Amino acid sequence: MVNSAETTLASRIKAEAARLGFAACGIAPATDDPVRAERLEQWLAEGSHGSMEWMETRFEHRRGPQSLWPAARSVIALGMSYAPAADPLALAEARDRARISVYAQGADYHDVVKRALKALARWLVAEVPGAEVKVFVDTAPVMEKPLGEVAGIGWQGKHTNLVNRQHGSWLFLGAIYTTLDLPPDAPHADHCGSCTACQRACPTDAFPAPYRLDARRCISYLTIEHKGPIPAEFRAALGNRIYGCDDCLAVCPWNSFASTAATNKAFLPRAELTAPRLAELLALDDAAFRALFAGSPIKRIGRDRFVRNCLYAAGNSSHAALMAPVQRLLGDPDPAVADAASWALDRLAEAMPVP
Repeated sequence: MVNSAETTLASRIKAEAARLGFAACGIAPATDDPVRAERLEQWLAEGSHGSMEWMETRFEHRRGPQSLWPAARSVIALGMSYAPAADPLALAEARDRARISVYAQGADYHDVVKRALKALARWLVAEVPGAEVKVFVDTAPVMEKPLGEVAGIGWQGKHTNLVNRQHGSWLFLGAIYTTLDLPPDAPHADHCGSCTACQRACPTDAFPAPYRLDARRCISYLTIEHKGPIPAEFRAALGNRIYGCDDCLAVCPWNSFASTAATNKAFLPRAELTAPRLAELLALDDAAFRALFAGSPIKRIGRDRFVRNCLYAAGNSSHAALMAPVQRLLGDPDPAVADAASWALDRLAEAMPVP
């Protein structure tokens, strides 16, 4: 039975989380969830994770919190808002410009969220001497979205992302595992209803069914995780998206309720990343790429993969002015870049009017 002291501690944890910049906070039991683990195992067996081998190699740890850390008793699930002020789809027709996913236009969320998680963990240990904690954000074998649903901070929508009634889908997720027995919050109900907006918006049909994602067809996966040339069947559908894709999130009706008042200032977009010119991005060498994307999650994919993406966008642009910067990359040392340059040049030539 939960006593009043534990309830008070839970309330204080949530207040401290809010002070540290988290827009959502809930508590879940740390017990493993065999149903969700079975779903994940099936998803991996189908190959829907593509080349993300790290999901498969640490599957046993992904079964649940206690599979990763047997001493865990509670999970504090947290969300930090990056709700955008501008429409993420506004640049869809500006084909000489590049579209960068909203989440990557500001500071690297890995650093910002982990810093706040560590601060909350230090506070908790100071409040309850002897308590043990572990903090996780994205890179560990932790299923943050299912945990967020169990902790009551949102539900996994039909696009598989977590949806919060106040902050929409614009939440970076993190978790603190602890040996403390904290009173759990009620799991969140699903409020997607009959809506299929996210399913219909996907340009590459990456959703074989509601609540299921085939990463191999997802633009976010293709532009960030996928190595080498992107399959030809998806290149035109990339449009001018060069890092990630916001389409399924941007059309979600719940995002109309998301207020930018809760947006963490670290995630406000850098001016040079809101509508960058493709011609300038195509000219980046490794040093210039690293300088431009210092402190950004984009830096993690490296210059070659990034320029590869920009070349596909250039090929989709129908802008003759981009032919010259594309031609200069035909002999690029990276085979995927050179391949993308050849494809882009052919596409641009096809789009030119016949004299």
